[in-house]
Amino acid sequence: MKMNTVLSAIVAICLGTTAAIAAGEPQTVRQELMKKAGGSAGTLAGIAKGEKPYDAEAVKAALTTLVEVGKTFPDHFPAGSETGLDTEASPKIWENMDDFKAKAAKLATVAEAQLAAMPADQAAVGAALEAVGATCGDCHQSYRLKKN
Repeated sequence: MKMNTVLSAIVAICLGTTAAIAAGEPQTVRQELMKKAGGSAGTLAGIAKGEKPYDAEAVKAALTTLVEVGKTFPDHFPAGSETGLDTEASPKIWENMDDFKAKAAKLATVAEAQLAAMPADQAAVGAALEAVGATCGDCHQSYRLKKN
């Protein structure tokens, strides 16, 4: 009986360690950042479409997140992280890192400008989303692998 308990504990520790290691991998960090960016875009889209009421704090938080993602995202593409963990990062990123970093910086710049202007109503949120979304789409077209 004690052996089963010990084995179960060892398995639990190993599984927890594996999850913790994967959580710190660049691919996983990138995926989490994209989920945050997507959630922020979703918040803005909900307001822009009238599915959610205008909420200045939600708009501010969403744009702030997009600024942060734009500034930090390129830091998570070290050599050797081109594959694995279901990454959708195109090898073109590592072939043209300067352009990739410029596209991320543009996201941060556009989101910062929208934040400084602080959209005050549904229509302004829609315009902000359009501006920010264009930068996202530009990068995705160039540097995101299409899943089958």
